[in-house]
Amino acid sequence: MDIDEIQTFVAIADLGGFTQAGLRLHRSQPAISRRLGLLEQELGAPLFDRIRGHARLTEAGRAFLPHAEAALAALKDGREAVQGLRAGMRGAISLALVGTLADTHIIDALRRFARRSKDVKLELRTASSTEVTDLVRRGEATLGLRYFSTVRPELVSLDAGGEPMLVVAAAGHRLAGRKVKDTRALKEERWVGFPAVADEPDSSGHVLVRQLIRAGLDAADVTLIDSLTAQKRLAQAGFGLALVPESSVRDELRQGSLVKLDVPAMRTTIPITAIHRRNGYLSPAAKALLKLLTRG
Repeated sequence: MDIDEIQTFVAIADLGGFTQAGLRLHRSQPAISRRLGLLEQELGAPLFDRIRGHARLTEAGRAFLPHAEAALAALKDGREAVQGLRAGMRGAISLALVGTLADTHIIDALRRFARRSKDVKLELRTASSTEVTDLVRRGEATLGLRYFSTVRPELVSLDAGGEPMLVVAAAGHRLAGRKVKDTRALKEERWVGFPAVADEPDSSGHVLVRQLIRAGLDAADVTLIDSLTAQKRLAQAGFGLALVPESSVRDELRQGSLVKLDVPAMRTTIPITAIHRRNGYLSPAAKALLKLLTRG
């Protein structure tokens, strides 16, 4: 098998279709089909089920995907390692991060790096924590910044600080401006929050459940919403309270569309984690940025 075949397979798996993969790789759909056919012939098994214009991984495809992604990432590492010998503190670094982290102490670290490393191009990409992990794992980003650590063994997680979580409610909430020492005052309140992610025991959904239990509110009515923006909008509309990262609601608090509720029993801080591939190549510039981000 060759690199074109592997790139084709990964692109189809990532985008879910032959046409989309062709657009990414600048190849015709027949060319995409030929390359995949050669790979399937060599492996001796179909890698996709073709269903109504979509491509769904077969069991063989799911087994092969992480190895294909690792092969592409290793080749990218090899190119960057050779370039790094010549470049030193030059070149480019790709950093994937959760969007709200651009409004925390992280942005100060990025500014300091930009001032010190004027010959390094910093390529930023925003995504959810899960997406950040996938981008780094696949080698599409050199470094990642996400909430919580990751349990994936092929990645290294490093402490990059933390961020307070706030209980927020619609403007004019009856408890706004008061310290809620007795959580029984919240007994009838509804909540909105993220679902708990099964393979990430420290996800935002788990934090909400844990804090509600600690506050004696484990019987609370929680509506699961997988979008932070939707959670904020529902809280603004009075549909329920939300426990969210401080940076994500600064604008709404300043504008008065949301208010903070001071609930000591619900106070918590979530970790910010920098990640990179365990066996991935880190250029001198990437190592310098990682040191700034982790205060190492």
